[in-house]
Amino acid sequence: MSSSTLTPQPPQAPLSASDFAVRLFARDGAVWPTPNVSSTRLGWTDIHTRLRSEVPSLHEWAASVTARQIVLIGMGGSSLGPEVLRAAVGSDRLFVLDTTDPLTVERMPTDDTVFLISSKSGGTLEVRSLLAYAWSKVSDPARYVAVTDPGTELEGIARERGFSKVFVNDPDIGGRYSVLSYFGLVPAALLGYNLDELLDSAAAVDPVSAAQLGLDIAQASTAGQDKLCIEVPPSFAAFGLWVEQLVAESTGKRGVGVVPVPYVAGTNEDTSGSDRYKVDVRLVTPADLGGAFLQWEIATAAMGHVLGIDPFDEPNVTESKNNTARVLAGLGDGPLPVVETVGSESVDAWLAVTVTPGDYISVQAYLPYGSEVGLAELRSRLSSRYGAATTAGFGPRFLHSTGQLHKGGAANIVCIQIVSSEPTAAVAVPGAPYDFHTLISAQSIGDHQSLRDHDRRVIRIAVDAKQTNPFIGICS
Repeated sequence: MSSSTLTPQPPQAPLSASDFAVRLFARDGAVWPTPNVSSTRLGWTDIHTRLRSEVPSLHEWAASVTARQIVLIGMGGSSLGPEVLRAAVGSDRLFVLDTTDPLTVERMPTDDTVFLISSKSGGTLEVRSLLAYAWSKVSDPARYVAVTDPGTELEGIARERGFSKVFVNDPDIGGRYSVLSYFGLVPAALLGYNLDELLDSAAAVDPVSAAQLGLDIAQASTAGQDKLCIEVPPSFAAFGLWVEQLVAESTGKRGVGVVPVPYVAGTNEDTSGSDRYKVDVRLVTPADLGGAFLQWEIATAAMGHVLGIDPFDEPNVTESKNNTARVLAGLGDGPLPVVETVGSESVDAWLAVTVTPGDYISVQAYLPYGSEVGLAELRSRLSSRYGAATTAGFGPRFLHSTGQLHKGGAANIVCIQIVSSEPTAAVAVPGAPYDFHTLISAQSIGDHQSLRDHDRRVIRIAVDAKQTNPFIGICS
């Protein structure tokens, strides 16, 4: 039996928080169902201690990087953690590029810029495409840095081209648990963080309290409160993206999962439903993020223990990737496949007969960055109108995070896929027989097929993506 067909295996009775914490830090994989991949995924538990000796050299190296702008190219855990760190200090030095939308790609800065290419696998389609684009604009290896696992395609490229610096990360760490490794500390150093303070915050975490948080969340989920409403302070709004990815991709599989619903304090999110469980995230200074990262990593590992799943694999993530590859491979035989697309005026009528109690609505926007406010407003409208917990994200970013939950979790998801009616910009993918518009279109088509394969309820609409608020006509 393959790991993708395994059913959840809850233990007879969950361990206590103290027992779980002890066994977690002893790297005892038996706290999750077997088989699992924990034997190659638990390096995050002490990476904040092991990298302490590297802090002086990281600070010294970061001080030598004098470029005005840093472009970070990555996906999933390689990009969301750095985005949290960037937003917390309000820096515009770091430009996180984790989309294949051509208009957003076209905005990538190139003057006085260093490119930080960040990928655990080192061969992700998006990272390969974006690196090719960046290299076509700036081919000076002295302006490139790589963070990756040993022996990856990216490490090979970086060595061959002579990148100025290559950080080889501990391979015993999954992408979404990697923020306190080089994947987070390198951009943090470039952002001017005091790395000692960040790591001190992580070292101060009480593992038992963190484990108890996860046990409580998972037990509430099994009792019907599977929508985890996570309130974050306004100045740490981006932390919601990171914790959403961590919880969704780690727990959403084998037909179960905790549905993270992050929201900013003061935005009147409805947390009163019988399917909601609320947690407040308390952060004061950017350095507090170190502790928050580790706390939620421990908590999420504990959720997997209660739910009877492996919190470190992602059995459904490759489905959309494979579907995308098939779509792109078929371009030689003709245009992109046609997928049924309706007008935005049809969404209300469809939702009215589709959403049932206990469902959540997922808005999946394959659109340019810059319309975040409009997306948040649409999410709020949908939540108020239908009384359902509502999440929203940009594609293809979410394919590396919540996409696992969408296909592998419970079938109580109602999907609204939003795509661009026309190309937003003409931007070629160097070395490929397609451009970025074709690539992001293929990704939306591939994911639509994957959702259908899992009998998910999904409607697809096309909008004018060049508008400042392309969501304004949806359920307005």
